[in-house]
Formats: sequence, C-alpha cells, structure tokens
Amino acid sequence: MSVETITTISPTTNEPILTRSGPSATELELLPKVATEAFQSFRKTTLKERQDIVRKFLKGLSDHEGELAEELTVQMGRPIAFTGKEISTAVKRGEYLLKISDEALRDTDGEPEKGFRRFIRKVPVGPVLVIFAWNYPYLILVNSLIPAILAGNSVILKPSPQTPTVVERVAHIFSAAGLPKGVLQYFHCGSPTVMETVVRDPRIALVCFTGSVAGGLAVQKAAADRIVNVGLELGGKDPAYIRDDVDIDWAAGEIVDGAIFNSGQSCCSLERIYVDEKVHDAFIAAAQRVLEGYRLGDPFDKSTHVGPVISKRSKETIEAHIKDALDKGAKDATPENASFKTPPPAGNFVKPRLLTGVDHSMTIMTEETFGPVIPVMKVKSDDEAIKLMNDSEFGLTASIWTKDTDKGYQLAEDVEAGTVFVNRCDYPSPDLAWTGYKKSGKGQTLGRFGFEQFVKSKSFHVKDYPK
Repeated sequence: MSVETITTISPTTNEPILTRSGPSATELELLPKVATEAFQSFRKTTLKERQDIVRKFLKGLSDHEGELAEELTVQMGRPIAFTGKEISTAVKRGEYLLKISDEALRDTDGEPEKGFRRFIRKVPVGPVLVIFAWNYPYLILVNSLIPAILAGNSVILKPSPQTPTVVERVAHIFSAAGLPKGVLQYFHCGSPTVMETVVRDPRIALVCFTGSVAGGLAVQKAAADRIVNVGLELGGKDPAYIRDDVDIDWAAGEIVDGAIFNSGQSCCSLERIYVDEKVHDAFIAAAQRVLEGYRLGDPFDKSTHVGPVISKRSKETIEAHIKDALDKGAKDATPENASFKTPPPAGNFVKPRLLTGVDHSMTIMTEETFGPVIPVMKVKSDDEAIKLMNDSEFGLTASIWTKDTDKGYQLAEDVEAGTVFVNRCDYPSPDLAWTGYKKSGKGQTLGRFGFEQFVKSKSFHVKDYPK
C-alpha cells in the first residue's frame, strides 16, 4: 500500500495550506494492536485517575483557546469572531460530562437476596474508533472522546482532512495531562479504503462516525461483516415553524442566526422555514432587516459574520439547490446588502440567500444544503406545518416558535426528530441526549445516556461461602 499524501485546501483562498501523510500498511496494522495493548492496562485504572486526566486535558484545551481558534479559522473558514466560542463550549461540555461521570458509570444494585451480593458493573468496551467531521471538530470530538476515556477505553481518532491539526493538538494536550501512551492514537487519511480497513479490524470494539449520510452508510457497510456497535451522527434538514402569535422581529433574528451561523454548515442548522400565512410577509420583511446587518467577507476580519463554505464542491451544491428553486418558481428576497454584492474574489464565498415561494418539489426543501440559505414556505395551519416538517428523510432537530409554549410543547410531541425546541434552535445541550431519527443517524451522545455506548454491562452474582 503506497503512503497517501493528504492536502488541506483553504476555503478562503482555495490554495493548499497543509499536507499530512497517511499511514503505511505497517502503521495501519499497529494502530489497533497498540490500542488493544494500551486498553488492557488503562481499563484497570480507577475512575478518579481518569477523571483527573480529563480535568487536566480540559484545562489545557482552555489555555490554548486563542491558537486553536486561529487554526480553525485558517482550516475551515469560520469567522475568527466566533471560533473561540467553539473551544470554550467544548470545554464546558467536557466539564459537564466529567461532572456526571460518577453517576453515569456507577454500579447498579440488583434486587436484594439473602446470602448474595448482586450488581451490574459498567465495563469499557475496548478500542474505540472515532471518525469525525470538520464543521465543529472540537465539539464533535468531545461528545465521544471524553466519555470513552472516562469509561476506560482506548481511542483511535480519524479527523477530517480539512482540520488535521485538531487531533494533533488533542493528543498533545492529553499526553501532557498524563494519559498513558497508546491510549489515544490518530491517523490521517483521505481514502475511504484506508478508513474502512480500520473499521473492519476485529480488535475495534466500537465505531463512532460523524459526517454525511453517504459516509455513515459506507462505515456501516464496512462493519457489517462482524458484530460491532456503530454510532452514526449524520445530516439534517432541520425545520422551523413560525406561528402567527410570535414577536416577528425577535423570531426573525433567531431564525436568521440559526440558518446562517457557520455559513449554514451545521447538521442542526435551520434549512426549512414554515411561516403562518398571516405573518409571512412581516416575517420576510423582518428577516431582510436582519440580513442587512450581516457582513460576508474575510474570516479574519472581526466584523465578519459569514465566511466561506468549506469547498468548491460544497459551493456548487448550494448554488445548484438555489438555481433549482428559482427555476421552479421561488423568488429571491435577499436584501441589497453591499457585502453580499462584493464577496472576496478568491475562495468559496456564497452570499446568504432568503428565498420565498418554495415548496417540496425543490431540492432546497428536501436535500441537505449545508449552506447559508433561508427558504421560507407559507402554511395555513398547525396541522399543515407539522405534516410538512415530518415530510423528510431526516430527523435531527426541529423547532416551534410561539408565545403559547403549552401549544408549542403539544406540537413538538408530533414532530419526528431527535431534538425538538420551542422558541430555540441550533443548540445541543450537554445534559440531553443528542440523537437522530431516520437518516439523521442512530445511537446517541451527551447526557448520562451518552455514556452507554462506551460501556458493556457485566452482571455479578456473588454468593456467600457456606459456613
């Protein structure tokens, strides 16, 4: 097997900025071998020892926030005004998982029985392979890496070629925090064949994948020949429904942010907006006012709200979705924003778009766009809105916007999504399960239930010795 060279292309300039080498055949074989050997000793450490290591790691992550944020802006194009928040949020998320780890990993007693001690112990599963995306790499990584380490597993990381330094930074900081050698490893690759080789290895006990539906299906297929758990966090086509009783100016600000932040490149970005016909025009006018204040441009300019999308291919997909909608009768209601008219000449800049007159015959309402587009469709009733929200192959998050929170709760009960919001959007909470319905994935992370895929239950029946 020839050694692969992986090149990271700047989304801001479309010029190469980093190269990394993939593993040789020998190195690829060593990854699960070393992970298995490290696991045999690491699983015997106490939870307190592992908690101390994780606590030091999170402190180290926080201490390097500025430089980590700058690297993210270079590699994936998010405006520098916002990248630091990903690091601080990742630290807070990790601290919460650390806080609940005693409860999440403690023994569970069986029913009392005279002469017996009976309990269930949560034991680590073994070497874990974590394959994760570029759009929120530190946040995504914390979801799996922290509970995996706290539970006593060894971990192999495969980052996106777009953000290769994330694993290098994480491994260095964990090493400085005292994590034993071999417990955390990583490899770079762009070839699906290389990645699937590790997925297929019988020594890998769990695979956690975050990325596209196509990528998740490929990973699941590669693992299909053996009995192994595969957790999949995949895409979304997340809807929002604006009822006629909301404060339109407030809702428009929240919706625009939920659709445009990170250039719309989030699995839980808002991608379908349904608005009651009685407030539709007012909502469009309010959204236009909000968009007029957004700035598209250089991600290292602290006044920039919207940077480039990740690749030329992504830009082409977004523009194809927009063209399809316009060709089928949608209207471009984007305001005359000067920064939208004059994006930087190089790079993958897509001006935010506000579209009206859309429907479900258009790809903009059915396929994941993953870009800064706000398609808005009129609805006549709650029932029509819920029906349209559920008319999707995806089911990650959804939101209801209403002054009547009781009604919002009732409507949310009927929405087919792993997370439902009322008067909020685009916000994974560390204490709640993060999971997807339909093509949005399987398994779950975050909260105390998020620890469960990283452990196996082992029952103990201990009978007193007869006297």
